[in-house]
Parts: sequence; structure tokens; C-alpha cells
Amino acid sequence: MRLEMRYLRSNRNVLGCTAVALAVAVASLSGCSTQEVFHNGYVVDQNALDLVPVGSSREQVLLSLGTPSTTATFDGEVFYYISQTRTRSVAFMKQRLVEQQILAIYFDKDGVVSQRANYTMKDGKVFDMISRTTPTGGKDLTFLQQILSGGGGAANSIKNMLGGT
Repeated sequence: MRLEMRYLRSNRNVLGCTAVALAVAVASLSGCSTQEVFHNGYVVDQNALDLVPVGSSREQVLLSLGTPSTTATFDGEVFYYISQTRTRSVAFMKQRLVEQQILAIYFDKDGVVSQRANYTMKDGKVFDMISRTTPTGGKDLTFLQQILSGGGGAANSIKNMLGGT
């Protein structure tokens, strides 16, 4: 009987120490998994946006909304005001884009606002503002891979430089 009590007491001590160690480990791990949220870009102010109705001038847009994040000049000029929200669970992990909003102000040939639009991630491909790249179709080949593939482009340029026909 005395022998059994000694074993039970030692098992209780081991179980108690194990429970304390487990609690400390869980507490320290939960402290490391705090999620960071990053807000980048332009924050749209509804009052400022109301000052730029269709028919406003380019100068009025710049005074009300400020300098755009980027511009485009295809058919007419377009001002883009871009904001993004990114998160990461641990400091050394890569950030993940969770929300993106793009306010587009379209101008006609006379520099007058012809249209306003709000785009989100649901409206199209995500443009990576950090690396300033857009995903493309096809393969990226190095110069050597292009030469070895013999499919044209750089291979034909080398042939022409060397006087080949």
C-alpha cells in the first residue's frame, strides 16, 4: 500500500509539471501568431469625392482628391486612386492581399470628368503594386533558352548578325 502511494504521488508531480509546461508553450505560441494588418494607398473620403461630379475639370479633381496613385492615357486620361489592405500572420511571412479598391476618374478629350468608377478585387485581375508587375500568359524565357529553342526572336537576330540567311 505504501509503495502504491509513492508511485501515485510521483505520477501526479509528472502530470502537474507536464500540464504547466504545456500551458506555457501554448501561451508563448499564441503570442507569436498575432496578425498584422497593413493599409496602403489612398483612402477615399466621400465628402471629397462628392466635390468631383461628372463634368468637373481636371484641376478640380486634383484639388479635391489630390495627386492620383497612377494615371493612364489610352483613349482619354484616367486618374487611378488605389488602396490596398494586406495581412500577415507572422512577421517573417509574406503579406497576403485581402482587399483592394481602385477609384478611377475618367476624363474626355477636353479634360472634363466623363465617368467615375470604383473597382475591387472581384472586378478583375489583381495588380501587384509592390513589385509593379502584372501576371502575363506564356513563358518567360532567358536569352539562352530563346537561342536554344530556335523558335525565332533572338535566334533570328543572331543569325542576321552573323550574316546568315
